[in-house]
Amino acid sequence: MLDIRTLREDPEGVADRLRTRDPEVDLTTLLELDDERLALLREVEALKARRNEGSQEVGERKKRGEDASDLLAEMGDLSTAIGDLEKRLREATERLGEWLAELPNVPHASVPSGGKDEGVVLRTEGDRPGDEPWRKNHLQIGSDRGLLDFARGAQIAGARFPMYVGLGARLEMALIQFMFAHHVERGYTPVWPPFVASRESLFVASQLPKFADDVYQMERDELYLNPTAESLLVNLHRGEILDGDDLPLRYVAYTPCFRREAGSYGEEERGLIRVHQFNKVELFAYTTPDDSYDCLERLIADAESVLQALGMHYRVVLLASADLAQQAAKTIDLEVFLPGQGRYYEVSSCSNCEAFQARRGSIRYRPRPKEKPAFVHTLNASGLATSRLVAALLENNQQEDGSILLPEVLRPLLGVDVL
Repeated sequence: MLDIRTLREDPEGVADRLRTRDPEVDLTTLLELDDERLALLREVEALKARRNEGSQEVGERKKRGEDASDLLAEMGDLSTAIGDLEKRLREATERLGEWLAELPNVPHASVPSGGKDEGVVLRTEGDRPGDEPWRKNHLQIGSDRGLLDFARGAQIAGARFPMYVGLGARLEMALIQFMFAHHVERGYTPVWPPFVASRESLFVASQLPKFADDVYQMERDELYLNPTAESLLVNLHRGEILDGDDLPLRYVAYTPCFRREAGSYGEEERGLIRVHQFNKVELFAYTTPDDSYDCLERLIADAESVLQALGMHYRVVLLASADLAQQAAKTIDLEVFLPGQGRYYEVSSCSNCEAFQARRGSIRYRPRPKEKPAFVHTLNASGLATSRLVAALLENNQQEDGSILLPEVLRPLLGVDVL
């Protein structure tokens, strides 16, 4: 969440930047709550100071053998008043926290203003596939080649729960194995986390409370299915003070991900494009504020290296302010082209959340021994999500005879060259 001191010191400047994400942002109520909380805090502290003085005076009177009943009565009244004020202070603090929890991160200065379709294409890599008439979309390919079975997936769990079969299942597993090992080789510490998370964990990750409708909850156990491994990895060091000499810390994790994806979508988002369950290899980093944007470039390069190893055509897009996730200050998307849809789809979002999540999770580092701790910056990137990647591989690598030519790096893992 945002630093209330920054909001207090520059309310108009912060509001102006937040309005590039949401024109309706209004900090008036939040700042009034902050003023109320500060006033109550000052009043509580003043009464406590008076109570301490009175307690000392009571002791001195008793030493002198003097009557202190009037002071004792006053101290009782003060304790009652302090109790009432502290209750009001807790309530004001909770209301302020609720308002802060709804605010998004402030966009970085390099982020352009605009909405979902107003991102900036920074560059395009690789050769775009042709538009030959024999090309099919991945639903047709998956069905024709016996790789995907959406009907039986829906029979088991409902719509938008895909099922991979035969070599399709092996392709999915091969991608996970390849990407996980690839990032370990590039210096990431491997993690196999729980696939469920507590409410507190999702609050730190900024999934809750704002996006409660998008996550699957197990009410009996007060747990949630993992929406993205970012939500798990950001909690690895919750409540800790890290040694500045140990930063940056870089982790890679594989998890299945579950999202409600509420809403209706067009024909172009059938199949593997928008699903409730998918697999992902996630990259995550903890670093210092001075290094965080260099760290973002490293994450982007590592995510791109997977697409390059697979021989994929893709583009790199800087998201506009209104398209950022709540916790992100800046996001770069990697998008692959799907000939069957004639458009690009995101397979990796690489984000710098700065201190937004760290402040929620009290994740700090000590720059040097005995120095005051400061909040770390947290960053994440898909490295990559498999569902759209599989769709892209099927559509981009299909041959005129209907077969799918596998990238060389995957062939040893499947034991075949074509699907």
